[in-house]
Amino acid sequence: MKVEQLSYDSKVFKGEITLGDLAQWVLVFGNRNLIGDAKIFDEIRGMYPKAYIMGCSSAGEIRDNVVTDESLVLTAIYLEKSNVVFSDFELESSKDSYEVGKKIIKSIKREGLVHLFVLAEGLNINGSKLVEGMRTEAGIEVSITGGLSGDGADFKETCVLANEYAKSNKIVVAAFYGEIKTSCASVGGWDTFGVDRLVTKSEDNILYEIDGKPALDLYKEYLGDLASELPASGLLFPFCLTDKETESSYVRTILGINEEDKSLIFAGDIPTNIYCRLMKANDNNLINGSKQAGEFSLETFDSESADLAILVSCVGRKLVLKQMIDEEVDIVKETLGEKTNITGFYSYGEISPYKKGTQCELHNQTMTVTLFSE
Repeated sequence: MKVEQLSYDSKVFKGEITLGDLAQWVLVFGNRNLIGDAKIFDEIRGMYPKAYIMGCSSAGEIRDNVVTDESLVLTAIYLEKSNVVFSDFELESSKDSYEVGKKIIKSIKREGLVHLFVLAEGLNINGSKLVEGMRTEAGIEVSITGGLSGDGADFKETCVLANEYAKSNKIVVAAFYGEIKTSCASVGGWDTFGVDRLVTKSEDNILYEIDGKPALDLYKEYLGDLASELPASGLLFPFCLTDKETESSYVRTILGINEEDKSLIFAGDIPTNIYCRLMKANDNNLINGSKQAGEFSLETFDSESADLAILVSCVGRKLVLKQMIDEEVDIVKETLGEKTNITGFYSYGEISPYKKGTQCELHNQTMTVTLFSE
């Protein structure tokens, strides 16, 4: 595997182009307006005429150990011992997320399949239903990672590149076959606080009532002055959901609010009769969570070092860490070693198992690491 990286800011690409016609896969993450610029896409196509261009809008771009905004990060890859097959899908409505997830897996050749990497619409989607649909068809034996596209902290529109000009309501999938080695992990690092409360009314990813009270009203009480900044301020206080019967727990982040019915809209499902607690950030714990994600990915990686690491972290982590945001990426870089090329983006949801070999889930507020090597 050969990898080269370029960045785009101040209206020019910066970096040396050596792969050119050799590259089969080009990853692009960046600001929504730049991702959606047809002239920039045409320029990328000119640099890598035989590559499939895959990417999405972001809430921040990752290259090596640095996080940038209002830019593009481009990573070109030449696979020497393996091959990759691409496909894309339309998502007309968030209610179609489960069926589209099943459709994705049904359309993919399973023989020799090593890994799937997925980039999806970030707003008009039920991310947990998408993952559930894929998981239903694929089972635990198929390794799946990826993320939901972002739009800074604006939550207005996201878009996906699937070898054509960027579009909303798209999902693009890369399926890897052959002698490629992969591994992955996803870790959070948030702290819970307050008492357990019961979800008494919900439907899919919409939460209407907690302990019999309007969810939005109760949430605003917790947020205080920050309530006026919703939905963006909701990224600072995600929910930890716990099933008391199975003792399983996961994190959900608010993507929107509805003042009319006093509901909260999440990136994934909120089951009725599950318990929830608010979460808050501890900077050191978040950074340590990123380190653990890097360590866990290496634990199940059948190689001394990775050629490429794709990091998908949550926009909520970026808003909390602020000027310290480079530290969570830097610690992953330090963990993986200097030989590994790093790219990635800040997302509205992360797709990954906790560790390779466990069940794939939609996560919020995590650092997710996917490693590749030949």
